[in-house]
Amino acid sequence: MSTLKTFAGQTLIYGLSTVIARLLNFVLTPILVKVYPAAIYGILTNLYSWAAILNAILAFGMETTFFRYLQKHEDEKERVYNTTFFFILLTSIVFIVGTLLFAKDISIWLFDEKGPERVIYIYYFSFILTADALAVIPFAQIRAKGRPLRFGLIKLANILIFVSFTLLFIIFLPYVVKNNLPGAEWLSTWLNHQWIGYVFLANLISSIVTLILLIPELSQIKLQADKKLMKEMLWYSIPILIANLSFIINENLDKIFLTKLLPLDTGVRDLGIYGACSKIAIFLSIFIQAFRLGAEPFFFSHAKNPNARKTYAVIMDYFIIAISLAVVALVANMEILKYFIKGGNAIQQAQYWSGLPVVPILLMGYVFLGIYMNLSIWYKLSDQTKFGLYISGVGAIITIVLNIILIPKYSYFASAWITMSAYFVMMALSYFLGQKNYPIPYHIRKNICYIGAAALISWISFYLFSRNLIIGNTLFFIFIIITFLVEKKQLLKLIIKKDDH
Repeated sequence: MSTLKTFAGQTLIYGLSTVIARLLNFVLTPILVKVYPAAIYGILTNLYSWAAILNAILAFGMETTFFRYLQKHEDEKERVYNTTFFFILLTSIVFIVGTLLFAKDISIWLFDEKGPERVIYIYYFSFILTADALAVIPFAQIRAKGRPLRFGLIKLANILIFVSFTLLFIIFLPYVVKNNLPGAEWLSTWLNHQWIGYVFLANLISSIVTLILLIPELSQIKLQADKKLMKEMLWYSIPILIANLSFIINENLDKIFLTKLLPLDTGVRDLGIYGACSKIAIFLSIFIQAFRLGAEPFFFSHAKNPNARKTYAVIMDYFIIAISLAVVALVANMEILKYFIKGGNAIQQAQYWSGLPVVPILLMGYVFLGIYMNLSIWYKLSDQTKFGLYISGVGAIITIVLNIILIPKYSYFASAWITMSAYFVMMALSYFLGQKNYPIPYHIRKNICYIGAAALISWISFYLFSRNLIIGNTLFFIFIIITFLVEKKQLLKLIIKKDDH
């Protein structure tokens, strides 16, 4: 099997597991919203927003660092594995001890109120985040060994356990009590139907089970570290950590600004519209995440191949083709997808759907983000991760400055355009800097044509023909046919090509 076919097969498995997990979470959301009042559901949103930041800090960019140093020290993979895990173990111990010691203070700072329930939430999340951090390197080890099926099955088990226990606590057990079924008397002594902590408890259970499933990888670790290697790895990973945090700013700061820079009622309403419409664009981010899961270990393991840079260019070609087709498919079927954010009544529906014009803009932003992630391999392979910090820093500055200037006048439409612009600048900077420091023979004209065609077809379908399903999908199928005719010869070569290692 050819190298590219292996890469495509692994990415497909990563993609399926990611899509299924996201869909299960998507199904869970309306159930949670129905069970919990907005004020209680806000606690969940708040804590998981902080969890995203803390996850990035605890991982410390070590996932990417692990792949890089496996490639640099092919004869000492065990030493790299042990050292990487040992560092995350140390940071996790510091984190959980500090969190448990100051849980009450953290609770008051987060929620501006005292209460034992709030402290329990902090306890739950301290263990959840620690378990997730300890799983980072074992999961990376699975990816490095080219075992996407095991990776996908464990990830699916994680989300299935989370969803199952959440439904058990908030739907099934309350049903038992309400209908006085066997066990109802005992359950009624402790079950609190609207306690949001059950969601966090379900998450904790799924994280612990995940660690148990990773015992084969964890049992291979020796709790010892090479100090010199760890120092090298830290210098490599710190810029990646800061870049990851900057990325989180780019993704979330505009939503925070909407409530800060607009009148309160308007800001809350517009944030709801923007957040709901963003969920449609999230479909494209699933593909990008799946690609990253398959691409990162592949890029590092393939780096010493004499044809590596040509391979990276070919992968970029087909990544852009795939993501361009995905954008057109989503825009062409917007009249169907909009029902994912259908409100509870006609007034709410009209409000949510008034934000649909931002979806094509957000989709193009994800195109640029996906290309940037693909391009970023140059500074990771050349050990110049400081450029990742510089590039993401520029994106964060653009996001902050332009949102402050434009949101008061244009609300969430400004947020969408600014997000797209920030990712475009990051993509362009990464390309030009990369070609100077680690040139890869990308087919720029061809790739620009595909991106331009996707943008043009999306504009015609969405604006000129007002999201007409028939016209939109006709344009989509024409795009597919033209793409196939253009790529037919090259595609056939890749399918029949044998591994040339």
